[in-house]
Amino acid sequence: MAQLDAMRTPRVELQHTAALAAVGMLLATAFGLSTLITPLYLIYQKTFGFSQITLTLIYAAYAIGNIAALLFGRASDRAGRRMTALSAIAVLILAALIFLFARGIAWLYVGRILSGLGIGLASGTGNAWLAELVGEADKGRAAIIGTSTNFLGLGVAALLSGLLAQYAPWPLQLSFIIYLLVACAVAMLIWITRETVQHPDPRQIELRPKLALPRKVQAQFVAPAITGFGLMALVGFYASLMPSILSHDLHIENRAAGGALLFELALVVALVIVATQALASRTSMLWSLALMIPASAAIVVAQVSASLWVMLAATAVVAISAGLGYRGSLQVVNQIAPADERAAVVSTYFVCCFIGNALPVIGVGVLSSLTNTTIADMAFSAVIAAFAVVALIFGLVYRR
Repeated sequence: MAQLDAMRTPRVELQHTAALAAVGMLLATAFGLSTLITPLYLIYQKTFGFSQITLTLIYAAYAIGNIAALLFGRASDRAGRRMTALSAIAVLILAALIFLFARGIAWLYVGRILSGLGIGLASGTGNAWLAELVGEADKGRAAIIGTSTNFLGLGVAALLSGLLAQYAPWPLQLSFIIYLLVACAVAMLIWITRETVQHPDPRQIELRPKLALPRKVQAQFVAPAITGFGLMALVGFYASLMPSILSHDLHIENRAAGGALLFELALVVALVIVATQALASRTSMLWSLALMIPASAAIVVAQVSASLWVMLAATAVVAISAGLGYRGSLQVVNQIAPADERAAVVSTYFVCCFIGNALPVIGVGVLSSLTNTTIADMAFSAVIAAFAVVALIFGLVYRR
């Protein structure tokens, strides 16, 4: 048995800062796959000939993989952080290969579902790994690393994909080739990163999602749940529909523009998360909800005015709201959840986020096909603003 453990454990292990950097790269690389495709949606639409509704459905398929990842919510607690992270990278590599060789719409659906599964696995594993690497005394540092690298990965991948699609050959292939090389390099780093689970055993894995919402916290849960729903809806709007808006409404045909706008969003979110770490979580969440109202309206104003400068300003407001809300709402959920049901309550919160990332975008796609994109986006903005008002009321009334 000792010889078997020696074979499984790398002789050289990354420690301390190097280990944190490796796990941060895991999260950035994983989340990067979700937006690598963003600047390519219009090319796929022309190549495969699908409608705006189909585009939003392809994007939303990602949430199926996210929810499926909840089945493996405690896999890394049993099998170990390293092995689960490598399994997540393997799923991401498979998803990237499907995109690379895509020959039709069905390939895109499968690729999006697998990318959602791989990202869900990597996210749960990576964030738990970071918390253990920094130790009990500095859990806040782990949260900052996890959330900021998450959004940096989203932004850098979108920007790179847009630039390559516009200025390099093979617009539908080159981004995924580079991604595969990066994923393999990250896998090598993860293989030599210090394992923090004592005596991991894959045979103990239980495939059972655990969701809960105790009655005594239901009223307090409304505000953070809607915050997560709303900010993920706004991020999903950018990640799926912004290239179409830039092309059709602002008449910007450059494929790099959509990626650049998403990069601005992600960069500002990461900076806000780092800059406001001392702000109380509930205060951060309430400010996010307050900003969500003008943020959603500003997107429509930019679209109607066909102004790039207004769109850039709107993106900054959306990003500030998302940065405040992402950290604040999750911390509030951790605070209100009973200790013995915290993981299940947090999983319920993430389901709200996944639904927010998918359902409103589908609604915009359906409504735009029945009316036009401007009316659909106005409806989207009104719904997000109304939800934010309701959440603000609950957040202020149920403070304890």
